[in-house]
Amino acid sequence: MNIHGKDIKIFTGNSNPNVAIGIADSLGLKLGQSEVVTFSDGEVSVSIKESVRGSDVFVVQSTSYPVNDHLMELLIMIDAFKRASAGRITAVIPYMGYARQDRKAKARDPISAKLVADLLTTAGADRILSMDLHCPQIQGFFNIPVDHLLGVPNLVPYFLDKYKDNKENTVVVSPDLGSVTRARNFAAKFDAPLAIVDKRRQRANVSEVMNIIGDVRDKDVILVDDMIDTAGTLCNAAKAIVEKGGARSVVACATHGVLSGPAIERIQESVIKEIVILDTIALPPEKKIDKITVLPVAPVFAQAIQRIYNDTPISPMFSS
Repeated sequence: MNIHGKDIKIFTGNSNPNVAIGIADSLGLKLGQSEVVTFSDGEVSVSIKESVRGSDVFVVQSTSYPVNDHLMELLIMIDAFKRASAGRITAVIPYMGYARQDRKAKARDPISAKLVADLLTTAGADRILSMDLHCPQIQGFFNIPVDHLLGVPNLVPYFLDKYKDNKENTVVVSPDLGSVTRARNFAAKFDAPLAIVDKRRQRANVSEVMNIIGDVRDKDVILVDDMIDTAGTLCNAAKAIVEKGGARSVVACATHGVLSGPAIERIQESVIKEIVILDTIALPPEKKIDKITVLPVAPVFAQAIQRIYNDTPISPMFSS
């Protein structure tokens, strides 16, 4: 049952506690008292150390690496709050794992994103709050409300300030056809032209750049994507933009910095001068390099949580 809780309580798992702390601070609240530990055999144990009866509970947990551990933490925390008679439970998932497995690409493939949606609902979540799902249609996999925040409005102001004296020489580029809508929205807010990198994907995490659609010669380019995983697509696109397109410089931005496998090494060796990501995924110390700038998402999530609690729409947050 989806009802209004008597007060807001913010809790966190182990995946990204700094975001949860930032959300609580923005709302003028203390982080909820809970403990999430792992037994020696790998089982997750959750202990809620304060009453949540009748409260509007928001559980902050990105299902990032290790994905399965963090997903189980979230499911068990939701179950604990449900059994503790929370008034309403919202799973706040800044980065949702398994979102790329949203369809059957070949025979006998699972649709893991749908399975995760069912697990979250069965565990007892009343609604979902997330940011830049890999495919927006994943919202339809849930039988509960899904509030879908966008990363672009949080990234654009950084670049408006960065290029305030050279804005007319800047071009926004989509690194592939799948990111065109996101890059177009960025370009519209930035008031810059749009170009597209046309590529052929040979197999998972390997792509071949084919052509640059649009004029980037002697321009400062901003590559816009939703996530950076192994960074192969991004670095290949940047290389093509410089070598084939004749761009003067390339920077990049994305909502989610997955940065798995050889990503950091590729970024270090690439022509990209700077990569700006949001802290939807906690960046471990070994991946903090000079080329990577991290911006906070806590303020926008805090605003969304306040709107959910007050039963006011979230859409005005992105209308400007």
